[in-house]
Amino acid sequence: MAVLLGGTESIRDCYVNSAVDRVWHIVKGDLTEWSITNGGTEFSPKKRLLIGTPGIGKSMAAGSYLLYELLHYDVEKLQGVAYLLADRAFLFDKTTRTMSEYMGEPDTLNTVGNLSDRGVRGYIIYDVAEKGRQPSIDLLCKGWGMILVTSPNINNYQGWASHVSAGQISINCPDKNDVKAMCAWAKHDANAREQEKYWKMV
Repeated sequence: MAVLLGGTESIRDCYVNSAVDRVWHIVKGDLTEWSITNGGTEFSPKKRLLIGTPGIGKSMAAGSYLLYELLHYDVEKLQGVAYLLADRAFLFDKTTRTMSEYMGEPDTLNTVGNLSDRGVRGYIIYDVAEKGRQPSIDLLCKGWGMILVTSPNINNYQGWASHVSAGQISINCPDKNDVKAMCAWAKHDANAREQEKYWKMV
C-alpha cells in the first residue's frame, strides 16, 4: 500500500527536549560524515543503539522525532527512510513523496535490500516493541544507516549491538528546566497562578 505524502499541515504541541535533540544531532553528524566520505559510495553511517530510561516512555518519542528530521533531511543525500515497529514497517520514498506499509520483516528486508542494490541511500529506525526481539542482521544493507531504539533490557539489543559494533546513546529523564519549559508551553494561555499549580502537579 502506497500513500502520497503531500500535506502541509503543521504539527501542534510537539515538545522536543534537549536530550532528544542531542540524539538527532549525533545521527545528523553521522550522515554528514557519510556524505563527505567518497560521496557516500563506499561508506555507511555508524549503527546506533539508543537506550531509554524506564518510566519515560522508553525514549521520550525520540524515534518519531528522528523520523521527522530524516524526512526533512536533504533528499539528494538521503532518499529513503524506514520505520520498523513490531510486525509493521513504514517505508518512505522521499523522491516520490510516498509511503508504503509492509507487514512482516521478510517483505521489509526484500524491499530495503532491493533499494540498496539500486544505489538508494537511506536510514532505518528500528523501534523495539516486543521484549527480546532484536532486528535481523540482514537489515544491515549497504548505503543504509540504522538506529535501534530500546529500553534498557539487554535481551532487546545485546546480540545485534555486538555484531554491528553499534555506538551507544543513552537518553535520561528530562531535567527540571526541561519539565518547566514543557509545563510553561502546555499552559502558556493560562495565568501565572494556574501555571504554577500545573507545575506543582507535574
